[in-house]
Amino acid sequence: MLNRARRFGLSALAALAVALMASPAAAQDAAPVVVVTGGIDFVNQYNFRGIRQNTEGVSVWPFVDFGFTPFRGDGSLKTVNVNIGTWNAIHSQINDGNKLYETDFYGTLGFGFSRGALAFTYTSYTSPADLFAHVKELSVKASFDDSAALGRGALKPYALVAFEMDNQADAGDSTGTYIELGIAPGISGSRASLAIPVKVGLSGSDYYEFATGSDSTFGYFSVGGLVTVPMGSHANIHGGVEFQAFGDTVSEYNGQDTAGIVSIGLGFAF
Repeated sequence: MLNRARRFGLSALAALAVALMASPAAAQDAAPVVVVTGGIDFVNQYNFRGIRQNTEGVSVWPFVDFGFTPFRGDGSLKTVNVNIGTWNAIHSQINDGNKLYETDFYGTLGFGFSRGALAFTYTSYTSPADLFAHVKELSVKASFDDSAALGRGALKPYALVAFEMDNQADAGDSTGTYIELGIAPGISGSRASLAIPVKVGLSGSDYYEFATGSDSTFGYFSVGGLVTVPMGSHANIHGGVEFQAFGDTVSEYNGQDTAGIVSIGLGFAF
């Protein structure tokens, strides 16, 4: 099974773009009981944590997320958030049968603090087209908000660790552990916003072994940019580019040392 990729750099950026676009309205109105965000992206290449999923054509990514905030406080714990949602990949290169290459379902429990956040996510990666095995994963993400110290130059660093519970993203022999370190700077204006995420994907253990049995610690490096233009108070159009450089085992599997990825999409938030 070699597959699935969700939120490759630009997909993650699209989600960030929706949040940036929606934040002014959220500040003006009373906090809604449920926040619904979503959209659709079109990309020329779909890589899951560096691992290539489509070799030609276009990959289409519709997604939707439902967010709840059951707790808000004035102490060290500011919020408790619950998110559930689905992310999908439709591949134009699938000539026969179901073109729905991937459907992911996830649930997140997040804790917001004054200058950071901690989130636990369970993800079920499935393939309606039956092109990879069902992968189950539990991840932990810690993020830090340094905007109070750096202002508009805030880097917003984060670290993510994901544990495969059943089957493998690399089609290897052992369930693996994935580590991601990154920053997510951005500038938001009244007419447009710019996000410039930078990240590195690493194998904590057996994540990039593929069928070779030899794991590679360095998986990939990514730097991207996404410009988002609001359309009214609840929607946006966004487009971006991403550059990825791969480690030895990923490069051998992908058949390329680097990749350039282009995306365009629509987002909404209510």
